[in-house]
Amino acid sequence: METSLLIVIGAAFLTAVMTGVGALPFLVVKTLGARTIGWSNAAAAGLMLAASHSLIAEGVALDVGLALVGVLAGLGAIVLANRLLADRDDAEIADLQGASATKALLILGIMTAHSFAEGVGVGVSFAGSDGLGAFITTAIAFHNVPEGLAIALVLVPRGTPVWKAALWAIFTSLPQPLMAAPAFWFVEVFRPFLPVGLGLAAGAMIWMVFSELFPEAQEKVDSSAAATAVTLAFSIMMAFQLLVLSH
Repeated sequence: METSLLIVIGAAFLTAVMTGVGALPFLVVKTLGARTIGWSNAAAAGLMLAASHSLIAEGVALDVGLALVGVLAGLGAIVLANRLLADRDDAEIADLQGASATKALLILGIMTAHSFAEGVGVGVSFAGSDGLGAFITTAIAFHNVPEGLAIALVLVPRGTPVWKAALWAIFTSLPQPLMAAPAFWFVEVFRPFLPVGLGLAAGAMIWMVFSELFPEAQEKVDSSAAATAVTLAFSIMMAFQLLVLSH
Protein backbone atom coordinates (compact mmCIF):
# COMPACT_ATOMS: atom_id res chain seq x y z
CA MET A 1 0.00 0.00 0.00
CA GLU A 2 1.37 3.40 -0.97
CA THR A 3 2.31 5.62 1.95
CA SER A 4 0.48 8.95 2.06
CA LEU A 5 2.16 12.25 2.87
CA LEU A 6 -0.09 12.72 5.91
CA ILE A 7 1.19 9.47 7.40
CA VAL A 8 4.79 10.62 6.96
CA ILE A 9 4.10 14.02 8.57
CA GLY A 10 2.09 12.44 11.40
CA ALA A 11 4.84 9.93 12.13
CA ALA A 12 7.49 12.65 12.21
CA PHE A 13 5.32 14.82 14.47
CA LEU A 14 5.01 11.88 16.87
CA THR A 15 8.78 11.67 17.10
CA ALA A 16 8.88 15.38 17.97
CA VAL A 17 6.30 15.06 20.75
CA MET A 18 8.22 12.17 22.29
CA THR A 19 11.15 14.52 22.94
CA GLY A 20 9.04 16.34 25.52
CA VAL A 21 8.54 13.11 27.46
CA GLY A 22 12.19 13.30 28.49
CA ALA A 23 11.44 16.23 30.81
CA LEU A 24 8.77 14.34 32.81
CA PRO A 25 11.15 12.85 35.44
CA PHE A 26 11.65 16.37 36.76
CA LEU A 27 8.01 16.41 37.83
CA VAL A 28 9.12 14.06 40.61
CA VAL A 29 12.42 15.75 41.45
CA LYS A 30 11.34 18.99 43.13
CA THR A 31 14.59 20.29 44.65
CA LEU A 32 18.02 20.34 43.06
CA GLY A 33 21.13 20.83 45.17
CA ALA A 34 24.57 21.72 43.86
CA ARG A 35 25.66 18.07 43.65
CA THR A 36 22.47 17.11 41.82
CA ILE A 37 23.10 19.90 39.31
CA GLY A 38 26.63 18.59 38.80
CA TRP A 39 25.42 15.06 38.22
CA SER A 40 22.71 16.40 35.89
CA ASN A 41 25.32 18.12 33.73
CA ALA A 42 27.45 14.98 33.72
CA ALA A 43 24.48 12.80 32.80
CA ALA A 44 23.53 15.20 29.99
CA ALA A 45 27.13 14.99 28.75
CA GLY A 46 26.98 11.19 28.70
CA LEU A 47 23.67 11.14 26.86
CA MET A 48 24.95 13.60 24.26
CA LEU A 49 28.18 11.63 23.77
CA ALA A 50 26.18 8.48 23.12
CA ALA A 51 23.87 10.35 20.74
CA SER A 52 26.85 11.77 18.84
CA HIS A 53 28.38 8.29 18.61
CA SER A 54 25.15 6.98 17.10
CA LEU A 55 24.92 9.89 14.65
CA ILE A 56 28.49 9.39 13.44
CA ALA A 57 27.94 5.65 13.05
CA GLU A 58 24.82 6.29 10.96
CA GLY A 59 26.59 8.92 8.87
CA VAL A 60 29.66 6.76 8.25
CA ALA A 61 27.45 3.88 7.14
CA LEU A 62 26.07 6.16 4.43
CA ASP A 63 29.24 8.01 3.38
CA VAL A 64 32.48 8.29 5.37
CA GLY A 65 33.75 11.43 3.66
CA LEU A 66 30.50 13.37 3.90
CA ALA A 67 30.06 12.36 7.54
CA LEU A 68 33.56 13.69 8.36
CA VAL A 69 32.80 16.92 6.52
CA GLY A 70 29.65 17.21 8.61
CA VAL A 71 31.54 16.69 11.90
CA LEU A 72 34.04 19.43 11.01
CA ALA A 73 31.25 21.73 9.86
CA GLY A 74 29.42 21.14 13.14
CA LEU A 75 32.57 21.98 15.08
CA GLY A 76 33.07 25.18 13.12
CA ALA A 77 29.44 26.21 13.50
CA ILE A 78 29.31 25.70 17.27
CA VAL A 79 32.64 27.49 17.86
CA LEU A 80 31.40 30.43 15.81
CA ALA A 81 28.05 30.48 17.61
CA ASN A 82 29.78 30.37 20.99
CA ARG A 83 32.00 33.33 20.09
CA LEU A 84 29.04 35.34 18.87
CA LEU A 85 27.15 34.65 22.11
CA ALA A 86 30.11 34.99 24.48
CA ASP A 87 29.79 38.77 24.84
CA ARG A 88 26.02 38.77 25.03
CA ASP A 89 25.04 39.56 28.61
CA ASP A 90 21.46 40.27 27.59
CA ALA A 91 20.70 36.77 26.27
CA GLU A 92 17.38 35.44 27.54
CA ILE A 93 15.54 32.20 26.80
CA ALA A 94 13.47 29.59 28.67
CA ASP A 95 13.25 31.84 31.79
CA LEU A 96 17.06 32.00 31.85
CA GLN A 97 19.37 34.97 31.51
CA GLY A 98 23.07 35.66 31.03
CA ALA A 99 25.49 32.72 30.98
CA SER A 100 22.75 30.17 31.67
CA ALA A 101 20.75 31.48 28.71
CA THR A 102 23.85 31.27 26.49
CA LYS A 103 24.35 27.59 27.38
CA ALA A 104 20.64 26.95 26.83
CA LEU A 105 20.77 28.62 23.41
CA LEU A 106 23.74 26.49 22.40
CA ILE A 107 22.21 23.17 23.39
CA LEU A 108 18.80 24.06 21.96
CA GLY A 109 20.48 25.13 18.72
CA ILE A 110 22.48 21.89 18.55
CA MET A 111 19.43 19.73 19.16
CA THR A 112 17.37 21.67 16.63
CA ALA A 113 20.06 21.26 13.95
CA HIS A 114 20.23 17.57 14.81
CA SER A 115 16.48 17.26 14.22
CA PHE A 116 16.77 18.40 10.60
CA ALA A 117 18.84 15.29 9.85
CA GLU A 118 16.39 13.06 11.73
CA GLY A 119 13.46 14.55 9.79
CA VAL A 120 15.22 13.78 6.52
CA GLY A 121 15.84 10.27 7.82
CA VAL A 122 12.13 9.75 8.49
CA GLY A 123 11.12 10.99 5.05
CA VAL A 124 13.77 8.97 3.23
CA SER A 125 12.86 5.81 5.18
CA PHE A 126 9.18 6.02 4.19
CA ALA A 127 10.26 6.26 0.55
CA GLY A 128 12.23 3.02 0.96
CA SER A 129 11.23 -0.57 1.50
CA ASP A 130 7.98 -1.64 3.17
CA GLY A 131 8.11 -1.41 6.94
CA LEU A 132 11.32 0.64 7.03
CA GLY A 133 9.49 3.91 7.70
CA ALA A 134 7.60 2.47 10.66
CA PHE A 135 10.79 1.03 12.14
CA ILE A 136 12.81 4.25 11.73
CA THR A 137 9.96 6.33 13.17
CA THR A 138 9.69 4.06 16.22
CA ALA A 139 13.45 4.08 16.72
CA ILE A 140 13.72 7.89 16.49
CA ALA A 141 10.67 8.37 18.74
CA PHE A 142 12.20 6.31 21.54
CA HIS A 143 15.63 7.78 20.86
CA ASN A 144 14.17 11.28 21.33
CA VAL A 145 13.08 10.56 24.92
CA PRO A 146 16.62 10.50 26.38
CA GLU A 147 17.52 13.44 24.14
CA GLY A 148 14.65 15.37 25.70
CA LEU A 149 16.01 14.32 29.09
CA ALA A 150 19.43 15.72 28.14
CA ILE A 151 17.79 19.05 27.29
CA ALA A 152 15.83 19.06 30.56
CA LEU A 153 19.01 18.21 32.49
CA VAL A 154 20.51 21.44 31.19
CA LEU A 155 17.44 23.69 31.47
CA VAL A 156 15.62 22.66 34.66
CA PRO A 157 18.58 22.85 37.09
CA ARG A 158 19.22 26.39 35.84
CA GLY A 159 15.68 27.52 36.62
CA THR A 160 13.44 26.65 33.66
CA PRO A 161 10.02 25.27 34.74
CA VAL A 162 9.52 21.60 33.83
CA TRP A 163 6.60 22.31 31.50
CA LYS A 164 8.63 24.91 29.61
CA ALA A 165 11.58 22.53 29.38
CA ALA A 166 9.24 19.92 27.85
CA LEU A 167 7.92 22.44 25.32
CA TRP A 168 11.44 23.58 24.41
CA ALA A 169 12.44 19.94 23.97
CA ILE A 170 9.51 19.44 21.57
CA PHE A 171 10.45 22.68 19.80
CA THR A 172 13.93 21.35 19.04
CA SER A 173 12.34 18.38 17.26
CA LEU A 174 9.86 20.33 15.13
CA PRO A 175 12.25 20.24 12.13
CA GLN A 176 11.48 16.52 11.97
CA PRO A 177 7.92 16.89 10.59
CA LEU A 178 9.03 19.95 8.58
CA MET A 179 11.79 18.04 6.80
CA ALA A 180 10.08 14.65 6.51
CA ALA A 181 7.64 15.80 3.84
CA PRO A 182 10.12 17.24 1.30
CA ALA A 183 12.54 14.36 1.97
CA PHE A 184 9.72 11.89 1.22
CA TRP A 185 8.79 13.73 -1.97
CA PHE A 186 12.33 14.32 -3.24
CA VAL A 187 14.16 11.39 -1.68
CA GLU A 188 17.04 11.30 -4.19
CA VAL A 189 17.73 15.02 -3.68
CA PHE A 190 17.84 14.80 0.13
CA ARG A 191 19.57 11.44 0.55
CA PRO A 192 23.15 12.75 -0.09
CA PHE A 193 22.76 15.45 2.58
CA LEU A 194 21.84 12.99 5.32
CA PRO A 195 25.41 11.94 6.33
CA VAL A 196 26.49 15.60 6.39
CA GLY A 197 23.58 16.53 8.64
CA LEU A 198 24.24 13.62 10.98
CA GLY A 199 27.93 14.48 11.23
CA LEU A 200 27.22 18.18 11.75
CA ALA A 201 25.02 17.53 14.77
CA ALA A 202 27.55 15.06 16.21
CA GLY A 203 30.45 17.50 15.91
CA ALA A 204 28.51 20.22 17.71
CA MET A 205 27.40 17.82 20.47
CA ILE A 206 30.95 16.61 21.16
CA TRP A 207 32.18 20.20 21.50
CA MET A 208 29.31 21.05 23.84
CA VAL A 209 30.13 18.08 26.09
CA PHE A 210 33.80 18.92 26.60
CA SER A 211 33.57 22.71 26.47
CA GLU A 212 30.49 23.32 28.64
CA LEU A 213 28.75 20.37 30.28
CA PHE A 214 31.59 18.31 31.73
CA PRO A 215 33.65 21.28 33.02
CA GLU A 216 30.54 22.66 34.71
CA ALA A 217 29.82 19.24 36.25
CA GLN A 218 33.34 19.26 37.72
CA GLU A 219 32.57 22.56 39.45
CA LYS A 220 29.77 20.88 41.45
CA VAL A 221 31.17 17.39 42.06
CA ASP A 222 34.67 15.92 42.02
CA SER A 223 36.15 14.67 38.75
CA SER A 224 35.73 10.99 39.65
CA ALA A 225 32.01 11.36 40.37
CA ALA A 226 31.48 13.44 37.22
CA ALA A 227 33.35 10.91 35.06
CA THR A 228 31.36 8.06 36.61
CA ALA A 229 28.06 9.81 35.84
CA VAL A 230 29.14 10.48 32.25
CA THR A 231 30.17 6.86 31.73
CA LEU A 232 26.98 5.47 33.27
CA ALA A 233 24.75 7.76 31.20
CA PHE A 234 26.72 6.91 28.05
CA SER A 235 26.46 3.18 28.78
CA ILE A 236 22.72 3.31 29.49
CA MET A 237 22.05 5.28 26.30
CA MET A 238 24.20 2.93 24.21
CA ALA A 239 22.53 -0.14 25.73
CA PHE A 240 19.14 1.41 24.98
CA GLN A 241 20.14 2.05 21.37
CA LEU A 242 21.68 -1.39 20.84
CA LEU A 243 19.16 -3.54 22.71
CA VAL A 244 15.88 -1.66 22.19
CA LEU A 245 16.27 0.22 18.91
CA SER A 246 18.27 -2.33 16.91
CA HIS A 247 16.68 -4.61 14.32
